[in-house]
Amino acid sequence: MMQTILIGLLLFGIYDPNPKVIINSLIALSITFLPALLERNYRLSLDPWLALWITAAVFFHTLGSAGLYGYFGWWDHLTHAFSASLVAGIGYITVRAIDLHHPEIHLPKRYIFVYVIIFVMAFGVIWELFEFGLDVIAEATEIQMPLAQHGIDDTVRDMMFNTLGAIIVAAAAQVHLSPLAEEIRVALFTE
Repeated sequence: MMQTILIGLLLFGIYDPNPKVIINSLIALSITFLPALLERNYRLSLDPWLALWITAAVFFHTLGSAGLYGYFGWWDHLTHAFSASLVAGIGYITVRAIDLHHPEIHLPKRYIFVYVIIFVMAFGVIWELFEFGLDVIAEATEIQMPLAQHGIDDTVRDMMFNTLGAIIVAAAAQVHLSPLAEEIRVALFTE
């Protein structure tokens, strides 16, 4: 259903020329195929809830870029927390798979918790710098960019909601994401 709506948004962006909607829809639509690609190429069977999590994160952002950011002030907070939770999940799964694979490496749970939060915050800083760079390019070229920064207050709020998403995932990751980290370890590190 989300893929169908994303295709509809893409067609709308083409019909009513809106590069922002077109680019965001194309990127989001391609990311929605990631769970199937991982299953086919690496035999990673993702839990349906995990596939929904990945799809929902990009779906909500694309809906925001199609106009909901302007209508609902809280939509940006929702998408930042959701996207940050996905980045946190990727960070956790990666470090946990490495921890499981290498016998010389042992990362206590509390360190992984802190690592996930720092990982998301660092990613958030890079993302905000990327948005700032797009704003500079947009101003110089007068081309509408698919992302925009809206001042220092917006950046601080974005980072706060990124951190919230990171904390939620860091707290729940041991229980809900460890099995996937083990699957990834087996798929990538064993022959």
